[in-house]
Amino acid sequence: MADRRPRRNLVSRLKRRRRAGDPMQAYDALPPGLRQWLATACLPWSPASALKIWNKAGGSRDPGAAAARLDAAEQAMLRRDAGVWDLRR
Repeated sequence: MADRRPRRNLVSRLKRRRRAGDPMQAYDALPPGLRQWLATACLPWSPASALKIWNKAGGSRDPGAAAARLDAAEQAMLRRDAGVWDLRR
């Protein structure tokens, strides 16, 4: 018999982490290009992790390349967690 309990978004292999400090203040301090990318992201990103990738990809020099790197990181995370959300099971 199939499990009829409603599926919630509590099942994931991604790590859960508590954040210290004010997340809105950290978000407001981000560069405008990064804030724009975060507004359209599929996953909820912490300002610290997004800024780390942004800076490594040279976001201040080339915002387009940094956004592409963030897209690639997000797609990798979505692929890694895809099996959890397969509703055909």
